[in-house]
Amino acid sequence: MTDTALATGRTTALPEGHVEVCHLGGCAFKVGVRGHALVIDQPVEAGGGDRGPTPVEVLVVSLASCVAYYAGRFLERHHIDRQRLRVSADFTMADDRPARVAAVRMRIFLPEGLSEAMLQALRAVVDHCTVHSTLRQPPQVTIEFG
Repeated sequence: MTDTALATGRTTALPEGHVEVCHLGGCAFKVGVRGHALVIDQPVEAGGGDRGPTPVEVLVVSLASCVAYYAGRFLERHHIDRQRLRVSADFTMADDRPARVAAVRMRIFLPEGLSEAMLQALRAVVDHCTVHSTLRQPPQVTIEFG
């Protein structure tokens, strides 16, 4: 997706593994990924317009939704209804520098009746979701200027 396409609101499919971020004004940015668009912003009290979640909130959303996806696939493989599956996440920021998320606490709400053995197996599965694994073994990040 080109900067022009992002700025005009058109969404075109981007290849997997690629995102585009374009300034919308103030603290807001439009993100394009695989034909989807979302707005990232800051809360009003932080100088933004609260038009969308913050980048940090999106990080936690990524982790919680990855856990939910892995849990859902586990339930599906074991022929357990996942209609009531829900993941709740709370996070706290570090008090020192650098600015970062210090802790994330997730709670997975499941259908009733899972045995202790099933819960242990599920924990092993969700503990290795892609986002969680990425946080444990951070990727190399390079920044270049265009």
